[in-house]
Amino acid sequence: MTAAASVPHSGLAKSPHIPVLLDEVVVALDPKPGDLIVDATFGAGGYTRRLLESGATVHAFDRDPDAIAAGQLWGETCGKDPRLVLHPRRFSELAEGLADAGIAGVQGVVFDIGVSSMQLDQAARGFAFSSDGPLDMRMSQDGPTAADFLNESSEEDIADVLYRFGEERQSRRIARAIVAARPLTTTAQFANVVRKALGYRPDMKGPKAPKDPATRSFQAVRIHVNGELDELMEGLAAAEKVLVPGGRIVVVSFHSLEDRIVKQFLREAAGALPAGSRHLPQLSAKPVAVFEKPSGAIRPTVEEEAHNPRARSATLRWAKRTAAPARVFGGRTAA
Repeated sequence: MTAAASVPHSGLAKSPHIPVLLDEVVVALDPKPGDLIVDATFGAGGYTRRLLESGATVHAFDRDPDAIAAGQLWGETCGKDPRLVLHPRRFSELAEGLADAGIAGVQGVVFDIGVSSMQLDQAARGFAFSSDGPLDMRMSQDGPTAADFLNESSEEDIADVLYRFGEERQSRRIARAIVAARPLTTTAQFANVVRKALGYRPDMKGPKAPKDPATRSFQAVRIHVNGELDELMEGLAAAEKVLVPGGRIVVVSFHSLEDRIVKQFLREAAGALPAGSRHLPQLSAKPVAVFEKPSGAIRPTVEEEAHNPRARSATLRWAKRTAAPARVFGGRTAA
């Protein structure tokens, strides 16, 4: 991995997107001057900007080289004690990134899960079907593309991804159509194959028109290509490891699969026991809580949804770290 890049926070360029639930995120994090906060999904820096204004020092992570390059334009690489440190790496690696920077613990970690507005707005990145572009979808811009997956995988594997990550009930029908139409190279081709398979026409408009079914398939393939759900689970575990007692984890998610993972993670981290069954009886000893009772689901206001359409599907959850040791996952501590 490339070494972290440090840049001062002065002269920040305006963000090209509107950060979702910004006020609620800041309230949940409760940053103080001198606090160390991790922005695990830097993107266009919307959360980071507000955190810097609060007096906190921010360690910002992003696997997308475009996001890191844009962050470096906020100021020249100089300053004896800069309050923004950019880490060009995945947020699942945040514990290692902080250790490399000599940081043992932080007061807050915030995640904004999923694809960023910058990525969606660039047709060449292939994340959206609103404008045609290459079928890419890679956040880190390396490794197999969405086209590679769709053109080289079996019908069964494609159907499984569409069902698991897009909750697409017609996954088998769509997978058959994809295999029959191969090779697919553009986002428009992929979207049109899905629409045709499900009998959807782009001219279906109006308040009662069904949601474009290509949305679910694009979500599924994007999540698969980027390993997003595994990344989320590893990132949550890493945050548990680096947060000091009283530190706060804040997560903004955008669909049910992500929110389900976050909710379950925080619930179990707060000491809740999994439900028992005849195959696996409920444990008698209550686990030690590494987080206090998490918040409920926090949703955007009607005003924010009207002002920022991306906020409509957002859910925020947060919790405060206790002094208990981080849990062990798969034979190792969190992260």
